[in-house]
Amino acid sequence: MEPESRANGTAVTEFILLGLVETPELWPLVFVLFLFAYLVTVGGNLSILAAIVVEPKLHNPMYFFLGNLSVVDIGCITVTVPSMLGHLLTHKHAIPYGACLTQLFLFDLLGGVDCFLLTAMAYDRFLAICRPLTYSTRMSQTVQRILVTVSWACAFTNALTHTVAISTLNFCGPNVIHHFYCDLPQLFQLSCSSTQLNELLAFALGFIMAGMPVALIVTSYAHVVAAVLRIRSVEGRKKTFSTCGSHLAVVALFYGSAIFNYMRLGSANLSDKDKAVGTFNTVINPMLNPVIYSLRNPHVQGALWQVITGKRSLT
Repeated sequence: MEPESRANGTAVTEFILLGLVETPELWPLVFVLFLFAYLVTVGGNLSILAAIVVEPKLHNPMYFFLGNLSVVDIGCITVTVPSMLGHLLTHKHAIPYGACLTQLFLFDLLGGVDCFLLTAMAYDRFLAICRPLTYSTRMSQTVQRILVTVSWACAFTNALTHTVAISTLNFCGPNVIHHFYCDLPQLFQLSCSSTQLNELLAFALGFIMAGMPVALIVTSYAHVVAAVLRIRSVEGRKKTFSTCGSHLAVVALFYGSAIFNYMRLGSANLSDKDKAVGTFNTVINPMLNPVIYSLRNPHVQGALWQVITGKRSLT
């Protein structure tokens, strides 16, 4: 979709992404760092997927959701970083209007799926710890597939709504985005027309996409904590908490950075802090997730070792 022209200006047909740093001398360093981060992220998440496939002990709902999360993480970093690397390599920082909206749609889609998958994983932990007798029926393979399908459907609807809403705005200049990818805060700032309705829509959908999942995650873990505190054995408490610690760490990192980023939609000035948070959302989080989930999990570590060495477990 092309933006409509305005009487007082020429319609913008492309945006200029300034990237993380505007000093050309630093571009080679940024290129190397982000290429390294991209390769580590893709390699780490593919390793997690391979580990889940080869290790029978990981064939359970928690790791089914983790596998889907790894796919989403690969998608999130692929939507933004390769294009940035291309801009750094060619020294051409223009992105067509349509490509910018496509990037916005894909990034919102994958971020939305992330929200719901993290919620499904919290629900899984709640059922496993608080409802163990009915866990196998309440978290059957059919239920798992339904939860993942609903996650994608809700995220698709949210992303499409934002993209269509953005396409109704007029962009007549300036067209410079002080970031390395297209996102709502930056596009709102550049719009020549009023973004008030778009911002209200963003906050309303943000409550559905983030507020409700956070409430469900908090509720699930409140029940989990209550159940764990009833366990008399200290060792039993530690073991139960350890199954939740990795997920809680990922939730805190994901929602902490996302809330900072999107709760400032009406801000007139977007600073270097926004670039840092954007980098955290798109690069650091997907790169850390495989590390967090394998750090204290002997089953994942054993499966990763099998993937690396090519040796299969005899059990």
